Amino acid sequence: MRYELVIFDNDGVLVDSEPISNTLLAGYLTELGHPTSYEDSLRDYMGAAMHRVHDLIAERTGKRLPADFDDVFHGRVFDAFEQELKPVPGVVDVLEKLTADGVAYCVASSGSHERIRVGHRTTGLDRWFEEGRIFSSQDVGRGKPAPDLFLHAAERMGVAPEKCLVIEDSPLGVQAAVAAGMDVYGFTAMTPAERLGAATQLFADMRELPALLASCGSAD
Repeated sequence: MRYELVIFDNDGVLVDSEPISNTLLAGYLTELGHPTSYEDSLRDYMGAAMHRVHDLIAERTGKRLPADFDDVFHGRVFDAFEQELKPVPGVVDVLEKLTADGVAYCVASSGSHERIRVGHRTTGLDRWFEEGRIFSSQDVGRGKPAPDLFLHAAERMGVAPEKCLVIEDSPLGVQAAVAAGMDVYGFTAMTPAERLGAATQLFADMRELPALLASCGSAD
């Protein structure tokens, strides 16, 4: 395989959290007087750090969300994760294959470190992601679509950006990977393919990924 590092987004790529979190986000914003549908939430906030929610609401309404918004929202999300969260089908096989082939991998997520860890503990993915493989938008100044998070992950993992492959399911994440000078495979299980059109390649089922990686050739 010509990539030396595979960087996974977390929500929607490793853990099947997007339906849960976007349902709760839409409901909470609506509850606070900012009518938001599930589809609105996916369109506007999927793949983004929490500051985007605050920024868009302020921009559109001139009002600020409550100071405890993030804490209340994450409390609701973590409670739901405990009951409902599952790993994305096929992702364990992908991680097993990368490990067997000796290919480095990590996660770089817009979510907080706490959110990543809660999701991984709940789904059993924590066995695949020790401390040194977990990177969050909390670690950098700007979240996706800025390239900072992916560049930070690559630097910490000791791999040049051009040798990295990003697995993403959000337009913001694809933009960030392209801006970082990395190839990116767009995962279209939940996102319409046309919204990930800037990706190097598209795929709809995580179980397709090992074959795609195997077919991408040897390092130059």
